[in-house]
Amino acid sequence: MSLGRIAIVGAGAIGSYYGARLAQAGHDVTFLLRSDFNHVSKHGLEIQSCAGDFRLSEVQCARTSDEIGEVDLVIVAWKTTANAQAQSIITPLIGQNTAILTLQNGLGNAEHLAETFGAERIIGGLCFVCINRLQPGVISHTASGLIRIGEFDGKNSLRLAKIANIFNEANFTCEAVDSLEKALWMKLVWNYPFNGLAIVEGGVDTEILLKDRQLEPKIRSIMAEVVAIAKALGHEIPKDFIDNQIAITLKMDQYQPSSMIDYVNGLPVEYEAIWENPLKVARKVGVPVPAMEALAVGIKACLDARDFC
Repeated sequence: MSLGRIAIVGAGAIGSYYGARLAQAGHDVTFLLRSDFNHVSKHGLEIQSCAGDFRLSEVQCARTSDEIGEVDLVIVAWKTTANAQAQSIITPLIGQNTAILTLQNGLGNAEHLAETFGAERIIGGLCFVCINRLQPGVISHTASGLIRIGEFDGKNSLRLAKIANIFNEANFTCEAVDSLEKALWMKLVWNYPFNGLAIVEGGVDTEILLKDRQLEPKIRSIMAEVVAIAKALGHEIPKDFIDNQIAITLKMDQYQPSSMIDYVNGLPVEYEAIWENPLKVARKVGVPVPAMEALAVGIKACLDARDFC
């Protein structure tokens, strides 16, 4: 079974890892690259993975989407701060039946793509994975790898099942879900506190955040508020989910959340998608979220101070 031609748009850590797994499994994958193009085109991709190391010595890659042309599946894996480029970059990849799968953090990404390219094309995906780009062409994958995917319009579809099956065959776990919205909020239970606190605590990893368990009550309070918003939207998240997220994170050792890496490197941070948009939803549904609001204020202060300097 094949997905046809696949384009990876945003070949950082996430795009490179999952794209490489698909290419390793024999699928026709082309990576849209900019800064890493020269290195990857000459030296390929090296994946250092807890699920098995491997190297792709020859990688199909291009500098522009016009060079790639129409594909059957576009996987969008760039940071949400690049979403304004979606129309110009993705349009040359679109054919009559092209599907678009977004593997991005936070809220609002699938909606943006649906407005631009049509809701019928859009699939949302959430990556539960510890992964970092160490240097051009070198990706470190240290834990998990699960992807949950769902149709933007909330309907079950044959293409969703097909994509999930093919992803599972490519050595990473993929689950097709009935409710994309619920899956998004479940991902935010982890992303909102850990990506945020990693910034406000000075650019630290998850081990430091949970060291001596001093920040755990604050983390749990934020998680509980995210769960409360999901409940107000009609999505019941299991009672043990927060405990499980803490337990999983304790096993990550010195994992560096992506927002923290962007922050310390002076790169744009996904503030709107991860923190601002969930707060807008909380206000809309009338759920009090003082811990989430306090964290967002702290993040904004850190970003403003960094940009001022």
